[in-house]
Amino acid sequence: MKKLFTTLAVLSALSATPFASASEWGYTGDTGPNHWHGVCQTGVNQSPIDISNAIESELEPITFNYGQAGKNIVNNGHTVQVNIKSPQSIQVEGKTFSLLQLHFHAPSENLIAGHSYPLEMHLVHADKDGNLAVVGVMFKEGKANPELAKIWSQMPESGEITLDKKLTLTNLLPNDQAYYRFNGSLTTPPCSEGVTWLVMKNPIEISSEQLAQFRELYNGNNRPTQAINARPILK
Repeated sequence: MKKLFTTLAVLSALSATPFASASEWGYTGDTGPNHWHGVCQTGVNQSPIDISNAIESELEPITFNYGQAGKNIVNNGHTVQVNIKSPQSIQVEGKTFSLLQLHFHAPSENLIAGHSYPLEMHLVHADKDGNLAVVGVMFKEGKANPELAKIWSQMPESGEITLDKKLTLTNLLPNDQAYYRFNGSLTTPPCSEGVTWLVMKNPIEISSEQLAQFRELYNGNNRPTQAINARPILK
């Protein structure tokens, strides 16, 4: 129960505007990642990572119980985030995780075999006990993404606004949903560990114009990769 309350507090903070003020941490200078404190410095299972030397295993497919959703769009000083209100969930490893929010990093935080993508989306979920699971989706430059356009057309320069059009969340996933699985952390302070990471192997597309629009707000809101240490990466 204590873990649940602690995790809910972290998630509430993640959905706030912002969960720590923009002056307390950032991505450059004296508030950048090298100056983040606590578990961000002392943790041994930190995220993001360079996903390499993955071990072949029999990972069960992720069941995405996604439909149309979306409550509001928040510019919290660190990213653009869409909060989710209606029930959306995934099932993985015999557990159900409810979707809380999704947000973006440019360029990608995780790398795949040393390759950085121009944008990465994180879909943040929690189970009934407060355990977190994050689905990572990479974007490559190509055609305009109609689903992202619903978000991009309303991206606030600051603060929070109501999302006009519901998102069809499955349109923000690749058709081939093969994935990498590893244990990690939140990629922003407080960098809490114990997070299950599920990173899609295959990217989806975003246009150069859409990338430029996001970069006008955030370009470089990505934490550097962290040491893998003894963690297995499964595929």
